[in-house]
Amino acid sequence: MIVVVMGVSGSGKTTVGRLLAQHLGWTFLEGDDFHSPKNIEKMSNGISLTDEDRMPWLARIKDEIDNCSKNGSDAVVACSALRNNYRTYLATGLSDIRFLYLKGESAVIRERMEIRGNHYMKSEMLDSQFASLEEPPDAIVADIGTAPQDIVSQVEGELMYITKREAS
Repeated sequence: MIVVVMGVSGSGKTTVGRLLAQHLGWTFLEGDDFHSPKNIEKMSNGISLTDEDRMPWLARIKDEIDNCSKNGSDAVVACSALRNNYRTYLATGLSDIRFLYLKGESAVIRERMEIRGNHYMKSEMLDSQFASLEEPPDAIVADIGTAPQDIVSQVEGELMYITKREAS
């Protein structure tokens, strides 16, 4: 199974994703690691990425997801996947992929981003993230106001339920 932890920057994708992968004993893939230096430079300078900028990044993530799936390796992937077409692209050809949407209020996320300080994505770009966000209709949704460990417990329960339901 592949679980893509998605949401705007600062929503906790890396924190929750690492914790979930560790708890399940799965591979963790950090979507930020797949950005080109050019993309990182643009975001560091407060310039929003275009679809043209994002597609090679998404293609690299998709390749890793497909490799995990082909090898029978379960994985948790932290990836913003803000738009429906991005999620559709990542899920193409896979039957065992789920999206976990970390949902939160802009003010809470902005505060988190200002505290973390060591990330190229600055809080000034948060509005553009929310403008791009198309909330997924079929994802597991977790409130970012919940402790990461509690989110992981919620997700594990929902994944177990989904797996049992699909096996029936």
